[in-house]
Amino acid sequence: MSFKGKHIWITGASTGIGRALAKKLDADGALVSVSARSEDKLNSLVSEGQNIRAFPVDVTDVSMMNAAIDMIADRAPIDFVVLGAGAWTIMDSDQMDMAPIRTGMEVNYFGTLNAVDKLIPMMKTRGVGHIAIIASVAGYRGLPRSIAYSPTKAALINLAEILKVELEPHNIGVSIVNPGFVDTPLTQDNPFPMPGLMSADEAAEALYKGLAKRKFEISFPFGFTLVMKMLRVAPNWLYLFVMRRIRASI
Repeated sequence: MSFKGKHIWITGASTGIGRALAKKLDADGALVSVSARSEDKLNSLVSEGQNIRAFPVDVTDVSMMNAAIDMIADRAPIDFVVLGAGAWTIMDSDQMDMAPIRTGMEVNYFGTLNAVDKLIPMMKTRGVGHIAIIASVAGYRGLPRSIAYSPTKAALINLAEILKVELEPHNIGVSIVNPGFVDTPLTQDNPFPMPGLMSADEAAEALYKGLAKRKFEISFPFGFTLVMKMLRVAPNWLYLFVMRRIRASI
């Protein structure tokens, strides 16, 4: 399908995949609304497009989110939403710090729910819509040093599976997006190798194609995500063996 004339709202659009996707959709003739906390970066994005408008928001603030969604919907009914706001902190159990753990859950999981809670009734009223949730292959199984991250992405995968079944009767589509490593500000300081590293533009292209096909799971790059999917269904002894080797190397 073409996105020309469709209204797409993207959160986490100030950098990375969200920003690259906004520019690609804008070039395709879509009406694009973008949100993030950084108003300066959003304004920079707006200046680079034709039909992009910025709606700065903190996804953890329920009242701010509700007001922003109302303003975005006033611009035009929301056809697609890509929920990509995220927080990432490297941490293991020897360095347990509850503040970033709570932040990760508030931004990644509850930030998504804050949008979904408001959008579902709006989309049901229209009888149309599509919700895309950006999680990660890190949500397939627990990974070393990701105690503040992997559980939040596992929760998003579970959430999307629930919403997929429950919203289908209302003609509302759902996609779960599970990227591997993407070169963004969140990953650039990672002190370990990142196999299959993609640029933000490459990731946005893969996401764009998946949304155009209305796929339920959109995962990329192929090789790395295939390995992670195999680990997802691997017996525990094999999974734990691999994880011990990875933990020892990082």
